[in-house]
Amino acid sequence: MYKYKKNGNSKLKNIIIIMTITILTSILTILLYRMYEGININTYEPDSNGTAIRTIQTVQEVKEQSKQIADVVENVTQCVVGISKIKNAGTTVFLKDGTSSLGLGSGVIISENGYILSNEHVTGSKYSNCYITLENGKTYTGSVVWSDSTVDLSISKINVKNLPYANLGDSDNVRVGEIVYAIGNPIGYQFQRTVTSGIISAINRTVRIDENGKSTYMEDLIQTDAGINPGNSGGPLINPDGKIIGINSVKIESAEGIGFAVPINIVKPIIERYMKEEKFEEASLGIFAYDKEIIPYIDEKIEIQRGIYIAQISLDSPAAKTGLKVGDVITKIDNLELSKMSDLRSYIYTKSPGDEVNLSIYRNKREIQIRVKLGVK
Repeated sequence: MYKYKKNGNSKLKNIIIIMTITILTSILTILLYRMYEGININTYEPDSNGTAIRTIQTVQEVKEQSKQIADVVENVTQCVVGISKIKNAGTTVFLKDGTSSLGLGSGVIISENGYILSNEHVTGSKYSNCYITLENGKTYTGSVVWSDSTVDLSISKINVKNLPYANLGDSDNVRVGEIVYAIGNPIGYQFQRTVTSGIISAINRTVRIDENGKSTYMEDLIQTDAGINPGNSGGPLINPDGKIIGINSVKIESAEGIGFAVPINIVKPIIERYMKEEKFEEASLGIFAYDKEIIPYIDEKIEIQRGIYIAQISLDSPAAKTGLKVGDVITKIDNLELSKMSDLRSYIYTKSPGDEVNLSIYRNKREIQIRVKLGVK
């Protein structure tokens, strides 16, 4: 009898234990389910004070954001044009040296009355003509009203009104890692207005260009991994807001995924002058200078902490007449501190021939002031 009771009690205890574990497991499962059910995918964005703010991004929001970007890019593609130096270039580049022989490239409309920004090597130099094809397929003769070979940029004009045009961004505030889109005609008109995307890989890059037996340097470029091919030259590099931050210019042929664009802020002063006055007479100082980062490639013995290094002075230029010398370092123009050649270039673009500027020069371990009256380029 005792044995029977003992076994009965043991079985009862086992049943109670199993039921308790089952109940606890069920409760825990329900609690965990409710807890994880309330969790969303979160991103954290800093506010102006650096405090992390939680934002919940749903699938619908992602789709809406993607649609907005597509709308923005589509609007800009309407402003991208095809450019050729040959009037009847045909429609194909599938032949030996096709892109170069046909002279095909890209450009972007920057005003409703027909101003178009591109590369000088695409349109040709100032006073030359090129042939510009709009999105509707119509081709017009464009007159190159301004160009600068040192930055490989040009502005052309066609006699057409009420054109769609792209807005200019601010290239001084771009950051490595930001998303960008390159638009252009990569290998001819069959693939016109091709859009590629990527990120800003680096800023303030310098590229050495070897042509006709001599080397030159393009400075302060934006580097991107967005696909850029020869026909993309002159097309816009835009941010997700659809604003131009650069003009696609150079691609390193020996490397994949490395392209370059000229920052838009360099040419902004000229564009603004054309918008206001319909003309621009370029002032000139008559020098070519290198950023301090370039100096080690030229002469390891030269060391400068700030400013830009004068490497060349044109004969009979304002700089030559005022005693500037090769090897001088310009640290300021008027009250603007200089760290890049593009800083000086952009500032000179805001001036007119005959204007005077004050240069702060570092020479022989001392600083001197030189007043220069700008000439005509």
